[in-house]
Amino acid sequence: MRIFRMIAAKVVLWGAILFGGLGAAGAADAAPALWRVSSAHSQIYLFGTLHALSPAAAKWRTPLYNDIYARAQALWFETDVAGADPLAVSNLVAHYGVDPNRPLSQKLTAPDVAALRRTADLPRIDHLRPWAAALMLSMQPALAAGAQADAGADVAITRSARAASKPVKFFETLEDQARLFADLPEPAEVRYLTDVIRERARPPRGGAHLEPLEQAWLNGDLARLGPGLVGEMKVNNPALYQALLKRRNERWAETLERELAVGPKVELVNVGALHMVGDDGLPALMKARGYTVERIQ
Repeated sequence: MRIFRMIAAKVVLWGAILFGGLGAAGAADAAPALWRVSSAHSQIYLFGTLHALSPAAAKWRTPLYNDIYARAQALWFETDVAGADPLAVSNLVAHYGVDPNRPLSQKLTAPDVAALRRTADLPRIDHLRPWAAALMLSMQPALAAGAQADAGADVAITRSARAASKPVKFFETLEDQARLFADLPEPAEVRYLTDVIRERARPPRGGAHLEPLEQAWLNGDLARLGPGLVGEMKVNNPALYQALLKRRNERWAETLERELAVGPKVELVNVGALHMVGDDGLPALMKARGYTVERIQ
């Protein structure tokens, strides 16, 4: 399921650390999706990112995005990926992503254990919790296809903003994100991992991995990024959907509402594209709170 590759791209920092994308630019009249949320005196712009991109997709910034970036008095991100301390993150993985008492091979069915052995070095990962193993396995196709965290939109914008001394804000800490996965019910964790294992066991479809998803993002194609991907998670693993998207979006919408109440101001939010999709996406949540929401790119 491609949704799991998108999840891995969303949290590429964790996937990369546990180890240790995606096509050409879109058409000239297409660009990654961007919304304007307006109150009586302030505007907050919502930009859906991919956290890992291939070098070929590095030129995603449009004149409109650059204009908003220049006017923005603050920039928001999910967490501080660019400033992450590798040792601190490794310690978080050791604390939240390891189960020394019950290995993966005891949590999975015998057929899934056999499938996992065919795609991974089981003794090397058997101590991981299912969520951590799932992220690691999900990242392998992304890295093989050329995706790089350093090329991701979030890292690039954060570095640019800091170099320009623009205020940078974060919705979550790295520990918040680790706990998000660690607090999943075990059946949801195991379902996440088994779905990833079964997806990896399927023959490649036309040799394509992440490139079509990156192309869809570059084209602002929410029909491809949206109902199919997010709806798949919502139906097949509702606990993961609630934790990864719905509850976080609701918290972020509350934060943005407080920001809009103090103005005038212009702010730019840069978070994963999946957070912009559907009735629980940020644009829909802000519209439901009574703000004018317009897609402008």
